[in-house]
Amino acid sequence: MAQTFGTPFIGREGELARLTGVLERAAAGDPRAVLLAGDAGVGKTRVLTEAAAHAAGTGTTVLTGHCVDLGDVGLPYLPFTEILGAAATDDRLAPAFAAHPAVDRLIGSAGTAAPDPGSRLQLFEGVASLLADLADLAPLLLILEDLHWADQSSRDLLRFLLSRGVLRLPLFASYRTDDLHRRHPLRPLLAELIRLPAVDRLELRPLADADVARLVRALGSTPVPDSTVRRIVDRAEGNAFYAEELLAALPGDEGLGGLGDVLLIRIEQLSETTQQVLRTAAVAGRRVGHDLLRDAVRLPQEELESALREAVGHQLLLPDDDGTYSFRHALTREAVYADLLPGERVRLHGLFAELLGRPGHPPQSAAERAHHSRESHDLADALTASLEAAEHAQRVGAPAEELRHLESALDLWSAVDAPARPADTDPVALTLRASAAAAHAGDPHRAVQLTRHALAQAGPDTDSELAARVRYTLAGNLIRIDHLEAAFTYSSEALALIPAEPPSRTWVWAAATHVLAARNVGRDKDAEQVARQALDIAEELRLTDAQADLMVSLVGLSPDNRRTEPGRERLTRARDLARAAGNLPVEMRALYSLALGCYESGELDACLAWLGDGIDRARRAGLLSSPYALELRYLQSLLLYTLGRWDECARAAATDSELLPTAGGFTTAPALYVALARGDLDTAVAGARTLLSGPADWMATLVASIVLTDAAAQRGAADDSVRQVRAAIDALTETSTTELPDVLVRLSALALSPVADAAEAARLSGDAAGAEHWTRIADELVGMARTTAARGDDGTPQGPEGLAWLARAEAERTRAATGPDAPAWERAVTAFGYGDPYELARCRRRLAEALLIADRREEAAEQAHAALETAVRLGAEPLREDLEALVRRGRLSPAPAADDRIAALTARESDVLRLLGRGLTNRRIGEELFISGKTASVHVSNILAKLGAASRTEAVGIAYREGLIEPAETGGNG
Repeated sequence: MAQTFGTPFIGREGELARLTGVLERAAAGDPRAVLLAGDAGVGKTRVLTEAAAHAAGTGTTVLTGHCVDLGDVGLPYLPFTEILGAAATDDRLAPAFAAHPAVDRLIGSAGTAAPDPGSRLQLFEGVASLLADLADLAPLLLILEDLHWADQSSRDLLRFLLSRGVLRLPLFASYRTDDLHRRHPLRPLLAELIRLPAVDRLELRPLADADVARLVRALGSTPVPDSTVRRIVDRAEGNAFYAEELLAALPGDEGLGGLGDVLLIRIEQLSETTQQVLRTAAVAGRRVGHDLLRDAVRLPQEELESALREAVGHQLLLPDDDGTYSFRHALTREAVYADLLPGERVRLHGLFAELLGRPGHPPQSAAERAHHSRESHDLADALTASLEAAEHAQRVGAPAEELRHLESALDLWSAVDAPARPADTDPVALTLRASAAAAHAGDPHRAVQLTRHALAQAGPDTDSELAARVRYTLAGNLIRIDHLEAAFTYSSEALALIPAEPPSRTWVWAAATHVLAARNVGRDKDAEQVARQALDIAEELRLTDAQADLMVSLVGLSPDNRRTEPGRERLTRARDLARAAGNLPVEMRALYSLALGCYESGELDACLAWLGDGIDRARRAGLLSSPYALELRYLQSLLLYTLGRWDECARAAATDSELLPTAGGFTTAPALYVALARGDLDTAVAGARTLLSGPADWMATLVASIVLTDAAAQRGAADDSVRQVRAAIDALTETSTTELPDVLVRLSALALSPVADAAEAARLSGDAAGAEHWTRIADELVGMARTTAARGDDGTPQGPEGLAWLARAEAERTRAATGPDAPAWERAVTAFGYGDPYELARCRRRLAEALLIADRREEAAEQAHAALETAVRLGAEPLREDLEALVRRGRLSPAPAADDRIAALTARESDVLRLLGRGLTNRRIGEELFISGKTASVHVSNILAKLGAASRTEAVGIAYREGLIEPAETGGNG
């Protein structure tokens, strides 16, 4: 049957209208991104082509980037390289590039030096700024095709552009839904992007049968019989490309085969020369440059042009403006490639490897050359090309692709004869480079595996400096996965291998790593001595990032630690030094220390600010899965829970659970605390069990222990609660330190609740032995809490949170021994006034019980109703039910009105409230009023209780609303 391929546009008018509507919104100043999804052949490229034509017709410049499928080869930033390369050749747009030198790495600046870890952020910001400037010069539309083949770095850059809202122009991106298996790396990114307000998803469903029939009839140069139309419609199943190919391959009324057979039938109708050109092009990939194809087919110019004209005429190849040819559809290329004979395939891959190895090809072609060399079994050239590809990936800040190329080189090393191996490297250094790439790519366990392999390869004749680097790198990687004793062993070995004199960079970083390892195993004196010596040498050598790292360590070893203002000033200085040096991991460590210091001091608003800064830096650098970024995300989630912002906490967890690596699962754990507090024990316990079922992880064990202990406590299972605490101690001290972990104060307090219940029940039933048993366990738990609170796992007393949990533990222990004690619970209520509304409410419930027993009914009612108000606001159903039962059982009067509570403020409390409105800390309030900071803290807690506020900020808001303080009274922060 004679064919025409001026394919009509049928059945996609609605989808096209949505895309053109996006273009119109962009022209009005509201740019958006559209993720175009659909199975292979359903029409994604055709719809994008129509949208691009519409955009071009309105004066918009369309820039298209393609992702390619070359097996295990990573071509970092390929679609963006293509887009920016096209923009750089446009006379209207080219002048903008001069202001963005960081982008030069993507468009052919092969001599750019290897970047430090922070320069990836500079690259991302440079691309975003450049695209914004280009959009100011001319209306633009970006199109990314085949995202399912995108490399990791391209996915990271796309996330940055869309999630940060820095893209000021419309973007359309397509991907195959039938290629997205459960563990496909694109799935987490899609889950994140479709939640963004400026990103839409448009799925191309199979065409309706009527539309397929219209398409078939429109394609035929002569009328197509109805029976043939029906057969094609039945076989095509709504796939436009399949329908076209079925019709094009139909030689009459013969049977119709599968899609692969149909495509090959079409190709077999061409001349032998054209078939050879298509087979050669298929080995090159989806797209191939004219010159490269010419050199590979080795045909006279006229024969090549004739063959290309035939392939283009049958719409198997499409010519592009940049001198390349691309298969009209990836399925066509796949079918042609699959039909090659094995020997033919090897020969053609070898030919392309040879051609790409000649001078004049861009640096990114090394990745393609490595692929072709492996497929042609030229392992020596594959090794060389893999190393060149790794160098290029490092230059452009693509650690995931760098790791893939380095691991490929390591696999090839032993298979290549020694004379053919590169002379300027060895397997130890190569493995060490791979471990660094794994760490930068957010895979700490793989980094440890690779560094251990490097150590195993390092024999007695290995250079001492390289041997030291291997050991302190292994120590640093082991710290990240909490193998602390082993880390200390290897850091000690590293220091022993090289002298401090003459000063060297290697010794300084070995020392910095040893300081961190020594601190983690409680050897503070050793750590401080080495840190001070290393800091002097770092300053002498002007190693500012090492200087910053050592400053952070020394703050932890000083009385002026991260909880003090002098300590935070030094941490801020370290943050600035690391940022100036471009060392993002050290900068993140300083930011985490600043945030944690504020959290431990009960300064939660300041903590949120530092957390926001750190997470923003990690997000913009594409390093949200790096070790300190994960710690920051966990702390942020914990803070949202602590502040009672439970819906935000749960939403963040729902998003993060699809984005994080397995090792980062603990960051979403505070959402399990929310589920537990809201009565969903099954979900909370299942989540905790999942955390424990993964690879051994200290933080995952910690948060799972909290959930399981509190869940047992809520069930009233005293034995199980105590068992969970003891299991947590064993697990948390196994690979870390001999000191009891800080969290033991909280775990002890949680377990003491059902233990005290059991002791009270035994006493009331006359079971003296039972009461004695549970009281003895209560003494054991509170003893551990006291020891831990006095000297936590970092050697310093606990801050407001830890002391609040200790106060609760003491109150529960008293309840176990003698019954509810109002003064003990008043101390716990005061302690939790630093800003934890849920735990404050739980303590108020116990205080109300104690006050009832003491016949202080009015005060009991006040505490019970304040707690009930919090439980209702948070949705803490079990606590609400307990409080309502207490109110009914105790016949407590309704809560006092707000005006009554406010009127109850003493003169001193009014003075404190006025200073709170000025943002003063407890210490500054004490200085202003000539009282101690501790006394000021008590007044603040009383004010929170009387105003029914969960935090200092909320108390100030209520005071403004009720007219207790005037906005004019607020000044600076003192």
